[in-house]
Parts: sequence; structure tokens; C-alpha cells
Amino acid sequence: MEAARTVRGHYFEEFEIGDRVVSPGRTVTETDVVLFAGLSGDYNQLHTDAEFARNTPFGERIAHGVLGLAIATGLVARLGVIEGTAEAFTGLDWKFRAPIKIGDTIHVVAEVTRKKEMKRLGGGFITLSVQVINQRDEVVQKGSWTALIRSRPQEEPEEDEATP
Repeated sequence: MEAARTVRGHYFEEFEIGDRVVSPGRTVTETDVVLFAGLSGDYNQLHTDAEFARNTPFGERIAHGVLGLAIATGLVARLGVIEGTAEAFTGLDWKFRAPIKIGDTIHVVAEVTRKKEMKRLGGGFITLSVQVINQRDEVVQKGSWTALIRSRPQEEPEEDEATP
């Protein structure tokens, strides 16, 4: 017997253009930067050498740009809107507008801007306009994400209980 799968996210049909979500905040820590450097192999001095970074236009170490993007995807996942219904992350158009500093608290604002049904794939594509915003209300990253979202399952007709 197959275990029932819990779906918390929205099906393709439930998304509407203009739907908007705001994530909780998350503070980017020294540990995040160090662990990401190890995971990615990106030990650029801008992220890992305080003395070097002091002499850059930022004046201090900053988080990796793609670390900010990775945290943003996690913040959206925490909202649950695509949990169990996202089939694939299929596209990304992204801009890094300002640094994310160690100690910054970021959150995400995402809005559905496009829907395209793809019946042969069992769902459709949704495109989100996404902004990563710091505690000073500055947009530090922004762009669009496209994902394939599963359609609502077809209801199976109920069997007559009296029929074996």
C-alpha cells in the first residue's frame, strides 16, 4: 500500500496573476558565509578575508551573491506555497543590485506575473517576480523565477461500497 502524500502547496490552477507573498526574515550570519564558501569552493577574499575586504568599495566582507539567492529560495519554500506541487525550477533571470552584508536580515516579496498551462506536463509554468529586501528596505537582489507546478489531481469516481 502506498502512503498518502501530503500536499501543502498550491496547484497550478490555484495560482492567479497578481498573487503576492511575503516571506519571514532571515539574518545572514558569519556561519552562513563560511559554510557556503566550503560548500561551493568559492573562497574569494571579498567573502573570506576581512583585511582584504576592508579595502574594497564595500569596506567589509559581504555574503556571496548566490548565497543570497539560495537563501531567497529557502525563504519562499518556508511559505509552503509550492511544497509538494513544484515539479521543477525551470528558469531564472536575476540581478544582484547591492551587497548583502553579514548581519543583514533579508526577506522575499514574490508576485505571480505569468501562467502558462502545459497539460502534457501535468500542470503549468508560473513566473514569479521576486525581490530580496534587507532590513533597510533596500532591494538587494531581484528578478524572475519560473517553475513547473503540478495540476490538481483529477477526482476519481467513488466506487459503490456494495459492489465487491
